[in-house]
Amino acid sequence: MRRSDAAPEGSGTHGPLARRLTVLSGPSGVGKSTVVAEIRRSHPEVWLSVSVTTRPPRPGETHGVQYYFVDDAGFDRLVDEGELLEWAEFAGNRYGTPRRPVEERLARGEPVLLEIDLQGARQVRRAMPEALLVFLAPPSWDELVRRLTGRGTEPPDVVERRLAAARVELAAEKEFDVTLVNTSVQDVCDELLTLMAVH
Repeated sequence: MRRSDAAPEGSGTHGPLARRLTVLSGPSGVGKSTVVAEIRRSHPEVWLSVSVTTRPPRPGETHGVQYYFVDDAGFDRLVDEGELLEWAEFAGNRYGTPRRPVEERLARGEPVLLEIDLQGARQVRRAMPEALLVFLAPPSWDELVRRLTGRGTEPPDVVERRLAAARVELAAEKEFDVTLVNTSVQDVCDELLTLMAVH
């Protein structure tokens, strides 16, 4: 369900090129990864950027598939040389979006989707003001709390930090061009693909 499609002041006009770069953001636990996985499954022509990270690979992860794995010095070099469109630190590790692959695919006319956090979305807004920023919202605060606490595998202080972060992220909704409410993964995917002009 779409809640709003009014662009914030100063966000620029959305021409044909702009629609090809779409940023999906929203609070932790809202279902961004699930939506992206479904879009990749049903529309492989949508290119999803692979992030660079300083965290070590987990079992089953492959360099260049889930992430590009680099050390701190390598990440510093990418930042210093302006090679990252955006980057942020999370849980002691850094994550970033390589700039060049995004620009190359946009130049070829391919639809590009970035799944990034609020901090990253703000950086993309500054670097590429023509990008379309989409906020994925939960059906309700209670539902988001249920999703963030439902696993029951994390200590209370970690859960409380997640909830505090989610409140901050939800308050930033007005900075985005469009809000999609995640009542149904399929509905969100359909709306997102329409916004990206992917049929």
